Amino acid sequence: IDRDDQPLERWARMRNAENAVVWDAYLGGVPVCVIGIESRPLQRLGFVPGDGPDTWTGGTLFPLSSKKVARAINAASGNRPVVVLANLSGFDGSPESMRKLQLEYGAEIGRAVVNFKGPMIFCVISRYHGGAYVVFSKTLNDSLEVAALEGSHASVIGGAPAAAVVFPAEVKARVLADERVRAVQEELSKASEHDRMSLRARYDEVFRTVFAEKQGDVAAYFDSVHCVDRAREVGSLQHIIPASSLRPYLVEAVERGMARTLDEAGIAAPTPTNGGRKAEVRELPFAFEPAQD
Repeated sequence: IDRDDQPLERWARMRNAENAVVWDAYLGGVPVCVIGIESRPLQRLGFVPGDGPDTWTGGTLFPLSSKKVARAINAASGNRPVVVLANLSGFDGSPESMRKLQLEYGAEIGRAVVNFKGPMIFCVISRYHGGAYVVFSKTLNDSLEVAALEGSHASVIGGAPAAAVVFPAEVKARVLADERVRAVQEELSKASEHDRMSLRARYDEVFRTVFAEKQGDVAAYFDSVHCVDRAREVGSLQHIIPASSLRPYLVEAVERGMARTLDEAGIAAPTPTNGGRKAEVRELPFAFEPAQD
């Protein structure tokens, strides 16, 4: 955002929605609504239910933070552009979140995107997975422009969940083919009854170690395949930009969106005065002299 003006944080005291941040700020001299998601875990305040997360996980939307994002998009509709800086691994799936209407509030974000009028820029700065991949899809709104930084990841499911849920058989096959596991298996098959107990404990330890390694390898391979380049090929993204060009790209995207919106409304774009800079605020003299004692 522009450095010559302080941002205004909206709904800063909204309890249990702290990991979603909403700013009203200037970007390239244009008033915008900036939405971001905390990338670090935040400590929860007050009572923590036993069926919910101990902390607000970074890059994850929870019920009330989803409500906060949807409210911000609805509030900006028709009066200023929205810029979303996304590090989103999706929505929380804990029993507490499901009980507190996570699905409904997540769907409200999708409804807000569909109904939004004006420019909306969605930029992936790290990850873009899960339900976020759906509710911020360009198919929901033609005015939505989706971009990503080089090296970020975009897919319906992340590498770690994919390795744990989608490809467990592949992970297990790699583990059983590993030389360390096979060596312990061979020793176990030749061991006597006296040594079998200790070898079984050793086998379990080696299996867990190798399993974690192979699961990480499968997750890394999945992320390397489902990169932002592939997302652009299938039409989920429009632009891939280097991190050093993030601000210039956002400024140009907002200007493009404003010009497109005004053109669709049949309104001529105003000629910027003062070189496009925000007007200087000067202190006016007092209308009355201060009272004398």
